[in-house]
Amino acid sequence: MSTWLIYAIGFTAQILFSGRSILQWIISEKNKRVLTPVLFWQLSLIASFLLFVYGYLRNDFAIMLGQTLTYFIYIRNMHLQGQWTKFPKILRWFLYLFPFIILYIGYNNRVYDRVLLFQNDDIPFWLLMLGIVAQVIFTLRFVYQWFYSEKRKESSLPMGFWILSLSGSILILSYALLRQDPVLLVGHALGSFLYIRNIIILKKQL
Repeated sequence: MSTWLIYAIGFTAQILFSGRSILQWIISEKNKRVLTPVLFWQLSLIASFLLFVYGYLRNDFAIMLGQTLTYFIYIRNMHLQGQWTKFPKILRWFLYLFPFIILYIGYNNRVYDRVLLFQNDDIPFWLLMLGIVAQVIFTLRFVYQWFYSEKRKESSLPMGFWILSLSGSILILSYALLRQDPVLLVGHALGSFLYIRNIIILKKQL
């Protein structure tokens, strides 16, 4: 596949991620408190779908891991907001199974070698570990958010979510610079600013 097409998929995902964050920020600024619109989770799911494909095409395990871990949390938040069942049933099943389908096809058609996950010549092992740690920290924000929301039976974005977001984003920015990945660099540069702004709004709100 063309390198330009691969980057187009990645940038489209980051545009959607940035779009959801800007939307959430504008709504929160307007209401003077941190809010989570339904569209935030819908855009998150579509962007995660695309970024998983991007990571797959780039043989980048760190990206794939991060998206796999958060993908189903986006779906759960749509459940909590009562929006998931509004999707056609066949689409819901496809979205549920998608990450497993693409990995199954890749392995069984021998187009994707498991060894490439950890032995990509373009990513030294230490850099891969940095990427994985960064993605795990960044992903923990949604694990924290999920537990927080389940406890309250409503989808919300607490302070811990934004602190983990900023910490993970800074590490991913470092990974992106060393990996020379423009998709991650552009996405997390904007994201870091929005995370800081939400922390400020939440402090005023509290």
